Amino acid sequence: MTATAPREGQLWSRCGGCATLLYRKRLRRNLDVCPECGTHARLDAPERLLQLVDPGSFTALPDRPAEVDPIGFVDLLPYPHRLTAARAGTGLAEAVVCGTATIGRHPCALAVMDFRFLGGSLGCAVGELITRAAERALEDGTPLILVTASGGARMQEGVLSLMQMATVSQAIAALREAGLLTVSVLTDPTYGGVAASFATNTDVVIAESGARMGFAGPRVIRQVTGRPLPEGFQTADFLLRHGQVDMVVPRHALRGRLAALLAAARAGRRPAARPAVPRQEPSPGVARPAGEAGAATAPGPADPPGGDAWETVRLARHPGRPTTLDYLESAFDGFVELHGDRLGADCPAVVGGLARLDGRPVMVIGHQKGHTTAELVARNFGMASPAGHRKALRLMRLAARLGLPVVTLVDTPGADPGVGAEEQGQAAAIAENILALAVLPTPVVAVITGEGGSGGALALAVADRVLMLQHAVYSVISPEGCAAILWPDRGAAPQAARALRLTAPDLCRLGVVDDLVPEPAPAAHHDPEAAARALGAAVSAALLPLLDVPPATLVRRRRQRFRRFGAARLGARAGAR
Repeated sequence: MTATAPREGQLWSRCGGCATLLYRKRLRRNLDVCPECGTHARLDAPERLLQLVDPGSFTALPDRPAEVDPIGFVDLLPYPHRLTAARAGTGLAEAVVCGTATIGRHPCALAVMDFRFLGGSLGCAVGELITRAAERALEDGTPLILVTASGGARMQEGVLSLMQMATVSQAIAALREAGLLTVSVLTDPTYGGVAASFATNTDVVIAESGARMGFAGPRVIRQVTGRPLPEGFQTADFLLRHGQVDMVVPRHALRGRLAALLAAARAGRRPAARPAVPRQEPSPGVARPAGEAGAATAPGPADPPGGDAWETVRLARHPGRPTTLDYLESAFDGFVELHGDRLGADCPAVVGGLARLDGRPVMVIGHQKGHTTAELVARNFGMASPAGHRKALRLMRLAARLGLPVVTLVDTPGADPGVGAEEQGQAAAIAENILALAVLPTPVVAVITGEGGSGGALALAVADRVLMLQHAVYSVISPEGCAAILWPDRGAAPQAARALRLTAPDLCRLGVVDDLVPEPAPAAHHDPEAAARALGAAVSAALLPLLDVPPATLVRRRRQRFRRFGAARLGARAGAR
């Protein structure tokens, strides 16, 4: 049973762990940790800050991001109504509180998430605020501390919420390059897109006692596997045993442990020229979102017609649709497959290796499904395990060393939601890929060829140019999953598909995708050879302008590409309409 801190004004409260009735003042003195069984109740962001930082030292960031409703999402309620209710219920503007403070007299920047606000979900405003906290740490030359509590990315903002995983990760990468310490404190619960990005790609990962963390939630894993979960699954002690966190720290010791880390970072840091926070100017070769000044015109509803969203989902999942190996056979030449993550496994859901495109050597990495039931099962339906993500990471880094462009072909329902994947660090594997792509000093072109599902897709799609086949989809969550959470029944999946804005024309209009690749009528599986020719031509055209761009410029522009999905920029675009 989950323990939640009692409301102010209550004299007594019952522990969610042992059901003991506790005197409220005694529980507060014990930092909302049950003195009988040690259960750590959830804390809101203001209370967490009171416990962690030096008294009177916290200063909130001065700016508040623009309010956005980027896809006009409506389920049983319009999204703005849910935001209004969350603000009234929590007294917060968003699901994170950011600012600067000192801990043990050591300065730092902080971002503290609050699960009460729409489940601590990661949306554009949350991503913007955490990124600003990271940029403030970079500007001040101080460490960054992230306290996470989240159910994952915010469905109501569609794929734009998924982009925040990359936006915040590249801000973490900038701090790494500057030699500044980053620390994440995992609290209960930390799941989904937050777990698979900034919660696990920091220098030090601390789990508070009683925290749970994973990429897929336990309910999803039980539904997919049909098996009971191991004792203590995804708990702090589980994470420590499986090497996914540096330490497990009880709440009363957390402030002291952070102070010690900050002291060590301060002592070890040599004076150096402070890196400038990159300006977010538009750059040649980087398409700007539709609606911004000077932006390229994105395909409209008739360029070409996308059809009904649910029908597009069905086409994207068609078993006859060309796979990565099919495209490697037809659109590329001389493919030499490379296997293994060099740590003990070779995931069949991810294939990759050296190939040629128009005579030019490239590294191609993609999800592999299959056409028959036997092939789909053998390839785990294109759902990568941690070994698959680590194999992809190895090949990306090899390409960078050899000076080869990287082409990724994305077609997955999502990452592997199994028990084994969680034991092997699925969230951290995805987070590391996103972080690596943010700094990879070679051109990257990604193509969404079928299903682009959540963090499993983004792990191969942080690219200089993102293309999308006409009948592909790209989404923060499957329509069925969204319907199960926000509608009364799963029968609302077609309605959820339309609300998520997951088709290629939708995503071109949002600026997430640069170009739409037409498919032969009526869809790619009716003429795979023609689909392969179109894909090869589109990738070649996207890659050519990137080949002569210096590596440092490539990385800077790639970061600018994902930084533009922040709430301030989206809000400015909305206001201009």
